[in-house]
Amino acid sequence: MDRSGAGRGVGDGKLGIMGGTFDPIHFGHLVAAEEARIRFGLDQVIFVPAGQPSHKKPYPVTDHEHRYVMTVLATCSNLHFTVSRIELERAGPTYTIDTLRQFRHEHGAGVQFYFITGADAILDILTWRDSSELVGLCEFIAATRPGYDLSGLERALSPELRGHVHPLTIPGIEISSTEIRQRTSGGLPIKYLTPPEVEAYIRKYHLYRHDA
Repeated sequence: MDRSGAGRGVGDGKLGIMGGTFDPIHFGHLVAAEEARIRFGLDQVIFVPAGQPSHKKPYPVTDHEHRYVMTVLATCSNLHFTVSRIELERAGPTYTIDTLRQFRHEHGAGVQFYFITGADAILDILTWRDSSELVGLCEFIAATRPGYDLSGLERALSPELRGHVHPLTIPGIEISSTEIRQRTSGGLPIKYLTPPEVEAYIRKYHLYRHDA
């Protein structure tokens, strides 16, 4: 099952990159990616499941193959979405800067990259490896829920970074992977939080169940 977006250059154009643990992927991710694609005229959005996250997670991260397959299942019906194994096949911790450098090398200088992430996560950019180089490689789309107060984000970012961050309000962004894991662990339904294919996959492989 390979829908990799790596290694398939598009010449000139705009590519969205949506990185994340996707543990599991949910409708919030999909809505954000599609809205970003439409609003910014992106030719394609590449979902990039993290291999070994560089920042320690407060929970055991599910095996990367499960997370990859769930991401493929969730995105396969959208012709503008692809999934890349670029971080899964890299040894050691995965860093956004390494991913963007590789995409730049594979797709060429004519492509404009847009990194799609949550507004809260944008604040972590200041701690990311080689953050000053990141702004030369891509623009950032900061997905926010309706009514989100952006003043803290604006204050935290330097003028250089601020000019490369584009807020985008997304209905339904409140859905979280944490909520899905907790509901599954507690035996509660997750219907309408994630695509039915992902829901079935979680059930089939008993993911997020402490009694599995």
